[in-house]
Amino acid sequence: MRFKIYFRLLAICAAAFVLPAWAHHSHGNYVDTFMDIEGVVKEVHLVVPHSWIYLEIKDEKGEPQMWALEATGRTGLQRIGVTPDYVKPGDTVKARCHHLRDGSNGCLLGFLKAKDGTVKDWDGNNAPAPADF
Repeated sequence: MRFKIYFRLLAICAAAFVLPAWAHHSHGNYVDTFMDIEGVVKEVHLVVPHSWIYLEIKDEKGEPQMWALEATGRTGLQRIGVTPDYVKPGDTVKARCHHLRDGSNGCLLGFLKAKDGTVKDWDGNNAPAPADF
C-alpha cells in the first residue's frame, strides 16, 4: 500500500518538473513551413538558453520593420563555429526560418547566410545547408 502512495507521489513530482520544460521547448508557436527573409543585422545576442538576432527588414512598402529571430543557445552555436565576430550589426544576412503563427515580426531561425556567404544551421541540428538557399 505504501509503495503505491510513494509511486504516485513520485509520478506527480516528475510531471511537475518535466511538463513545463517540455512545453518550453515546443515549436508550437511557429508555422511548419520555412520562409526566407533578408535584412540588416541590428543586434546579436549569443546567450543561453536561446540566442537572438534582430534584423531590420523592408516591408512591401519599403518601410523598415524590426524582426526577432530566435536560435539555439550560445554553446550550440559555438560548436558549429559561430563566434561573436561571425555576424555583427550592420551585416546584411539572409535567413530561412519558421514564421510566428500569430503573424508578428519574428521567427524560429533555421539557416542563416552570413555576410561572407557561409550558411550555418542556427537551430542546433547541424543540418546541411539547403541547395536552394
